[in-house]
Amino acid sequence: QVQLVESGGGLVQPGGSLSLSCVVSGSISNINAMGWYRQAPGKQREAVAAIRKSGSTYYADSVKGRFTISRDNAKNTVYLQMNSLKPEDAAVYFCNANWGNAGTLTWGQGTQVTVSS
Repeated sequence: QVQLVESGGGLVQPGGSLSLSCVVSGSISNINAMGWYRQAPGKQREAVAAIRKSGSTYYADSVKGRFTISRDNAKNTVYLQMNSLKPEDAAVYFCNANWGNAGTLTWGQGTQVTVSS
């Protein structure tokens, strides 16, 4: 009942910036929180940033001060602005929605972020 499509990944140089987008459709009013996760080769998927219905946000310590999660309700879109990118930020980034009374999780297909000179 909630569908996610993320985009915006690509190749960027260290120190550069990139913006990811996640377009949400379906039962938008039932979403409790939206988040961004990432997974590098051989590593577990980790939470990067999240925003609750109230607007409160969460950031992993590794990205605080560099990444910003935001939303545009009129466009049904959640964004992840990534600045001062480091090689260790390279990963597949996934959009996630927590929705409904049971906290059902829905994932996007992922978008590749490569940080290389």
